[in-house]
Amino acid sequence: MNLSPAHLGARLLQDRRSARAPIWLFRHGLGWLFGGRVLLLEHVGRKSGEPRFVCLELVERPEPDALVIVSGFGRRAQWYRNLEAEPRCHVSIGTRRRVPALARFLSAEESAETLGRYATEHPRAWQQLRGVIEEAVGHEVAGLPMVRLDLLPERT
Repeated sequence: MNLSPAHLGARLLQDRRSARAPIWLFRHGLGWLFGGRVLLLEHVGRKSGEPRFVCLELVERPEPDALVIVSGFGRRAQWYRNLEAEPRCHVSIGTRRRVPALARFLSAEESAETLGRYATEHPRAWQQLRGVIEEAVGHEVAGLPMVRLDLLPERT
């Protein structure tokens, strides 16, 4: 039985109940517990038209109202495909809740540059994250698709 951190992390990512647990915290106003490293993305299902929710790690914050997230499962991740169909979404991060946002998909070059900066600035976190992703998808990770979320002014 494999009990490596990467294997255990991959199992948690693949378990629906574990992966969705942080959503409960965000919905109850406790997103600040993640210290701005994790966000709740509310998007629209491309087939159902229903609201969908996923918690994702923040990779970079190039500007105060711009967040970059990565799809560890590539372009096949449901949230990624949903944003392709409808880039308007809402983001909760820290103490901010349901801020309107617009998704923009980074090019392969932009993604590689961003991932390079992340790996340099957070080498241990990248090593762990990469191990978990590779264990979950079953192959080496060369490049990962990234999405920039531009937070829009909130309506009053």
